[in-house]
Amino acid sequence: MSHYLIQQALFDAKTVGELDQLACQKGDVSPFELMRRAGDGAFAELLENFGRPNCIHVFCGAGNNGGDGYIIASLAAHEKISVRIYELGNPARMSDETKRARQQCIDANVKFEPFDAGCNLSEGVIVDSLIGTGFTGDLSDEFATAIECINSSLLPVLAVDIPSGLASDTGAVQEVAVKADITVTFVAPKQGLFTGRGTALCGDVVYDSLDIADEILHQRSPSAELMSVDDLIEYLPESEADVHKSQRGHCMVIGGDHGTGGASLLAAQSCLQVGAGLASHATRPEHVSASLVRQPEIMACGVVSGQELEPLLDRPTVLVVGPGLGRSSWSEQMLQKAMSKDLPMVVDADALNIIADGRVVTDVANRSWVMTPHPGEAARLLGISVAEIEIDRFAAVRKLQQKYNAVILLKGAGTLIYGDQTRPIQICPYGNPAMATAGMGDILSGIIGGLIAQGMDLFTATELGCCLHSKAADLAIEEFGHRGLVASDILTFVRAILNQSTSLTE
Repeated sequence: MSHYLIQQALFDAKTVGELDQLACQKGDVSPFELMRRAGDGAFAELLENFGRPNCIHVFCGAGNNGGDGYIIASLAAHEKISVRIYELGNPARMSDETKRARQQCIDANVKFEPFDAGCNLSEGVIVDSLIGTGFTGDLSDEFATAIECINSSLLPVLAVDIPSGLASDTGAVQEVAVKADITVTFVAPKQGLFTGRGTALCGDVVYDSLDIADEILHQRSPSAELMSVDDLIEYLPESEADVHKSQRGHCMVIGGDHGTGGASLLAAQSCLQVGAGLASHATRPEHVSASLVRQPEIMACGVVSGQELEPLLDRPTVLVVGPGLGRSSWSEQMLQKAMSKDLPMVVDADALNIIADGRVVTDVANRSWVMTPHPGEAARLLGISVAEIEIDRFAAVRKLQQKYNAVILLKGAGTLIYGDQTRPIQICPYGNPAMATAGMGDILSGIIGGLIAQGMDLFTATELGCCLHSKAADLAIEEFGHRGLVASDILTFVRAILNQSTSLTE
């Protein structure tokens, strides 16, 4: 049975393999029957999404992923659809199940063609069943060439379980990977489909449980989970009829060095937009007038030194430090004074870079804070390269949490959140490329700070803030289109989500 709404629980490849084995041991189903169900489900999705093509090109590797492809090819032949199989890899590696599926193609008189870079892919639909979830990152020249041919064909592509070349545990690509229009993933959804390069390569993801019983699937714990804005919004505190502004918290944004005053202003504005009772803005004096013009409800304070900031820190209940902060001596004083207070804190942008330097902030233990790095900032915080962050975003977010004892939000396609070691890593299923624009991170920091101000715990506020931010951007491009979105455009949609009463995820 196929499920278009992906379940929230995600798994790594090892656990999916264990579930596969449990299904055979306890579910009274053979490995070949599971392969047959996978092929049936993928073929049904192909017809539903692409119609009845005049030709299907099936790229089969020698593993069980290739076995699924052989099943698809034999089904197409029985439906009188022209089908061609291109075989790659070592036939000696074939399992008995894959050999049996291949024999079905022979019996159905399916046409086998040797793969070469000049194969005719001018029409039809491509099925990618070259490499499954066991892929570790090393492609042979033959497989790399085949993937490049698939991608350059411009034909619709259905990936079987996972696009070949994509690492199912990390969402990373080391060389080249298939770019699919639809990916049908089996047994349980894989975590790498929803972050990193997985978000760009999988197309629409369809989950097929292969009719494995729920009691079997529930015998293993997920390694990650997809968040839901509808679920998380239920945790937003309700206001009593006699509530006053001080009970809804006071969030102070500290930042806005010379030339970057807008960043901290966007963050302060976002605090109010999500319902904080009070928002203040500690910034360079020359930015105060702009702050008052832009959002007069914000209490703007011009400070020239840490000494001037110190008495102001007695008022807020939560701090957002970093938007537009810069890396000057003024910046370091602002961060140092903020860190001297025992307040919950959202730390972003140059505050993270200053922390990574290790001079201003030396004590990272026993703090109540959220850190929101993008991959470059994460790399500096861990003292490694951006490439090392992106090759395994899950490992990176765990290392950051362990080193800084913070709730970590690692930005990027398929944003990751980790802070409670008793829970799986959380993945944001919303967002789009139009968000790659100045100020988006500042809006996010302010949203999270505003939610914490209202009494939400740091972890839940980070989850909800992330989902509100990305879902609002999705709604914005539905109305305005992908090009030209600016960060402040999404604030209206944030408010709409907070006040909506119907599901936005259906």
